[in-house]
Amino acid sequence: MKASESRLQTASLDEIKRGYVEEELSYSCICCGYTTEAGIIYPEEGVLYDAARYMRVHIEKAHGSVFEYLLELDKSVTGLSDVQRGLLAQFYEGKKDAEVQKALGIGSASTIRNHRFVLKEKERQAKIFLALMELLKTKDLHAPAAWVSPIMKQGHTIDQHSFDISEEERDHVLRKYFPEGPTGPMTTFRMQQKHKYIVLTEIAKQFEPQRHYTEKQVNAILKNIHDDYVEMRRYLVDYGLLERKEDGSAYWLGSSSSEGKDLSRGQKEQSSEESIRASSGEWSTDPGTEPHSSVKSSGKGEKQMNRRKELQEQAKEVKIEAGVYQIRNERNGKVFIDSTLNLKTINGQQFMLQMGSHLNRRLQAEWNEYGENAFVIEVLEVLKKDDNPFADPKDALAKCLNRWFDKLEPYGDRGYHREPKSSEQ
Repeated sequence: MKASESRLQTASLDEIKRGYVEEELSYSCICCGYTTEAGIIYPEEGVLYDAARYMRVHIEKAHGSVFEYLLELDKSVTGLSDVQRGLLAQFYEGKKDAEVQKALGIGSASTIRNHRFVLKEKERQAKIFLALMELLKTKDLHAPAAWVSPIMKQGHTIDQHSFDISEEERDHVLRKYFPEGPTGPMTTFRMQQKHKYIVLTEIAKQFEPQRHYTEKQVNAILKNIHDDYVEMRRYLVDYGLLERKEDGSAYWLGSSSSEGKDLSRGQKEQSSEESIRASSGEWSTDPGTEPHSSVKSSGKGEKQMNRRKELQEQAKEVKIEAGVYQIRNERNGKVFIDSTLNLKTINGQQFMLQMGSHLNRRLQAEWNEYGENAFVIEVLEVLKKDDNPFADPKDALAKCLNRWFDKLEPYGDRGYHREPKSSEQ
């Protein structure tokens, strides 16, 4: 289990809610393991932050919110059904029952209210269960030290031999998912684990041995292959095909990749030495320089300067924007529209449709009928930031969504939403 996953499993409820663990001289993000160091001042858009406050800035920029990160975890981790996840996302955005019903196209406003009661009951049951488990700890001498989900047991445990992959099968899988050749774009990343491993070992060949990459550089390579680059990056690390520093500031080819296995012993020792020096801070990768170049620090002050610059560059890479989007059927022009506080998450709609679990059953039925290529996901409007400190972004987003409902009228032959009753208008 990686350290960031371990934190999520062992952190207290309060630590999970705020999104980071406070250690003696640092603060570590539960979502990704990113760390800020006590005593260092972090500048961001003209504002200076101490380590604790900058961690909150990082969480907002990189993950949107702790709520959004937790909601996207696997069902085996959260215990939530797809319907419950969708409803919680809508509730988190402050939508009323009628608005939720209109957005998801399920049941009626009373149905949504019933779901609220079910979730509250689930919360009450969870409290009792947590209390029971806490009391059990004092008596159960045979309990495991920590529970590890199946998802979190993947890291560095799967190799090609465990799948028993023949060359013929490998060629077949690569032709299936890379119709333009192994260096071209990939059709999808939704596939069985065996195929996923074959595909990932091929993708790993695009990374050079002994070369350190920033996360931005890794993303740039993976984006050319498929839009689902974040999940691809995570699996590359989980399978040991890529290694990375704890804070995610540097990535390099892992020993589990075919390229890594071809290194000579001397090359491996040199690569290992560079990794240790990078982790210790003696070498720091500057995203503004050429990928092969490294900057050797000379003194504590210069190390901190390089570190601050690196943190600023990482934070600038992520821009959180709220807005309204649509899923449009190009065959018949029908649309599904919704809003989100973080437009980065709209790819989750495509994932639910691919898995056959989208909450709007009309949209799901036509997705199944026409196929994925018949649909496009488009941003209709990005919500402008209001400098007024008393402005409510959720209220502004709701009004923006209602304007698009009035404009597009996505009901009947024009869309996948149920036409609202006159009492709800």
